[in-house]
Amino acid sequence: MDNKPTFISRDGMIADSNYVQWIANIKSRFQQSQIKAAVKVNTSLLEFYWSVGRDLVALKAEERWGSGIVKQFALDMRNAFPDAKGFSDTNVKYMKRWYLFYYKQVEKDQQAVGLWEDPKGRQDADQIKETKKGRQLADQLEMPEIFGQIPWYHHIRIISHCKTLDEAMFYMNKTIEEGWSRSWLEDQIAQNLYRNQGSAITNFDIALPAPQSKLAKEILKNEYNLSFINAECVRQEKDLEEALVANVTRFLLELGKGFAYVGRQMELRMDDETAFFPDLVFYHIPQKRYVIIELKAVKFEPEFAGKLNFYVTAADKLLRGDGDNESVGLIICKTAKKTIVEWSLKDINKPLGVSTYQLEEVVARTIAELEQQKEKARK
Repeated sequence: MDNKPTFISRDGMIADSNYVQWIANIKSRFQQSQIKAAVKVNTSLLEFYWSVGRDLVALKAEERWGSGIVKQFALDMRNAFPDAKGFSDTNVKYMKRWYLFYYKQVEKDQQAVGLWEDPKGRQDADQIKETKKGRQLADQLEMPEIFGQIPWYHHIRIISHCKTLDEAMFYMNKTIEEGWSRSWLEDQIAQNLYRNQGSAITNFDIALPAPQSKLAKEILKNEYNLSFINAECVRQEKDLEEALVANVTRFLLELGKGFAYVGRQMELRMDDETAFFPDLVFYHIPQKRYVIIELKAVKFEPEFAGKLNFYVTAADKLLRGDGDNESVGLIICKTAKKTIVEWSLKDINKPLGVSTYQLEEVVARTIAELEQQKEKARK
């Protein structure tokens, strides 16, 4: 008789490692199928909304049937489909605004035609250009496939706040790439991420090769919104650093996608008597590079650049591994004058950038000032 220990299966099935691996794969495939189904449903709905907006524009509905056409159309559709959602007056107006926003972009800028280049033959750029010359463009544009990858209310927020096609596509691509919720999209638009991202003052153009320079710039912002920190608690660099570490998850979200927290005040021992302590060390996973951050609760001073240059050199020599790209440094300070920063970085060997931060009291004051301006405008 075999007396080896074993698990007794009372239902005729033992979940070994192969089964666990297989069921995990099945779950993943099912999740992917759910996502695809949701995207398909969303795309179909958006294509319908697009077609309604296109009809209202192409038919010049208000000119033909009067200013009440949208309300009448919405009422007729609600009567015909009482269980359907989306036929409020406001939503129908958004359908028209949505289509009109992109139609106007193509009308004034031929570069916008690139959105409608479709390898599946739906409509290419040459056809659109020819249409523009000889026929009414308004009834020709089909919805680009990429639009189907984000929900309707994201589209409403984008067209309500963006002025150009580039800006709209920036937020659309970010939403798709990083899975932004509607509230997060609204926050990023309010913080003007489109203008801030990639606009920090840097020496990347001279310190990094061209392709790397452009990529590295994209992970830095001109200004970081640290409104999740109580401004009353920040009096010096240590206070700011401790607040960011205590809220590292929020800070990672503010830094952007792809950052991983490595450490704070990592001791850099040079010899038995000499040690240095960089404020914060992160690793940017997509770009495979270390990012050394120095925090300054004061205005930018030229000597800050020299110290950070030293830390980035240390990161390249001691942390950078095979396959990693050059490390970069970022100083986040209270204020910075562009000319002083540019002169300070001009002859620095390592790629460094300088940004500023915004705390809660500044955000609150800005909101109060905007409200005062609105009140004056009303009067």
